[in-house]
Amino acid sequence: MSAPVAAQIPVHASPRTLVHRPIAGALVIATHNPGKLRELRELLAPFGIEAASAGELGLAEPEETGATFRDNARIKATAAATAAQQPAFADDSGLVVDALGGAPGIHSARWAGPLKDFAAAMRRIEDELGHCGAVRPEQRRAHFACALCVAWPDQHLEEFEGRIDGTLVWPPRGASGFGYDPIFLPDGHARTFGEMTSDEKHGLPPSGAGLSHRARAFRQLAEACLAPR
Repeated sequence: MSAPVAAQIPVHASPRTLVHRPIAGALVIATHNPGKLRELRELLAPFGIEAASAGELGLAEPEETGATFRDNARIKATAAATAAQQPAFADDSGLVVDALGGAPGIHSARWAGPLKDFAAAMRRIEDELGHCGAVRPEQRRAHFACALCVAWPDQHLEEFEGRIDGTLVWPPRGASGFGYDPIFLPDGHARTFGEMTSDEKHGLPPSGAGLSHRARAFRQLAEACLAPR
């Protein structure tokens, strides 16, 4: 069997210079995370894509054994595509904190534990920053990273990545978004992701240029594989 075909848009290349497979028809969103599912559905909505989640279809969650966000997005997408025999769309994303050596990184969800207690996870980050003396804004630099993968049952892959840089604040601010959003202040903004509306956080065209890490990766995917409804 031939190796999977991986397609990613380099930073220096226009998506129109590459050949991509269009996404059409039903799509599986390979997640059991309600917050992530909501955001991915919001991003797909303008393109008229019918999407059911892996949780709604009763698909098992694969073990995320990858060393990178891209690895884990690919694992989730290919597992869902194989199980459902439909194209599947997966995201793997997380918070990367400079002062903590890149933690929690690919383990961002695991830091919240089985109960998905992100209040506790944010407190853990703040405690560890305190232990290493990271109190000034320049010592609290971080970024959100996102890898998106669309997989087909024939093993074709389309892969894209995005990130946004910022600073961690304490105490948490805002109740919108999910995960670590309330402590992440994106560069050039006065409000955390937790204080922004969904439209402000995504910042997708025509009203914006793509703000969040997920929106930045999704813009690449949309230009390559989706057509507006």
